[in-house]
Amino acid sequence: MNERLKKPRLPAGEPGADSELAPITAMMSSRLMVLANLLKRGAILRYKRLAGLSSVEFGLVASLGRRPPMSVVRLAEAVGMDKGQISRALAELVSRKLVSRAVNPRDNREVLVSLTRTGLVAHDAIVAGALERNQRLLEQLGQEDLVILLGHIERLTAIAAQMLAAEKDLS
Repeated sequence: MNERLKKPRLPAGEPGADSELAPITAMMSSRLMVLANLLKRGAILRYKRLAGLSSVEFGLVASLGRRPPMSVVRLAEAVGMDKGQISRALAELVSRKLVSRAVNPRDNREVLVSLTRTGLVAHDAIVAGALERNQRLLEQLGQEDLVILLGHIERLTAIAAQMLAAEKDLS
C-alpha cells in the first residue's frame, strides 16, 4: 500500500500506539482542534488563577483591552457572541469594578463599555500570561520552522475561510 494512503499511527511507546487513529481524528482539522482546545483549556485555567476570570470574562477583558470605550454591540461582534450572551458576563465585570458602562454622549440609546484601572491590571496580566504561553509553545521551533509554520497557517486559514464562504453559499 502506498505510504501516503496509510492512516497515521501514534508514536511507539504511546498509549494505544498499536491501534490506528479513527479516520476523522487523523485529519488536519481534527488535529488542529485538539491543539486549539488544549491551548484554550490551559489559558482558561491560567486566567482564572491570575485574574479570577471565566473564559467569557477574559475574552471580554482581552477584547476591550487598552482601547477607547466601545459599544456593547461592537464588543459582541468582536468576541463572536450575541449581545444577550455577554450581558451577564458584563454585569459581573461591572459589579467587580473591572468594567465601566456609560451612555454614549453622541447617541443616548447606546451603552459604551471600557476597562477600569482594575480591569486594565487584569488585562495586563492576561497579556503577560499569553505572551509567556506563546513563547513557551514556540520555543520548541527554530526561527526557520516558525516562519514556515506561520506561512502554512496563513494559507490554511485563507482556504478555510473560502470553504466557509462556499458552505454559506450552499445553505
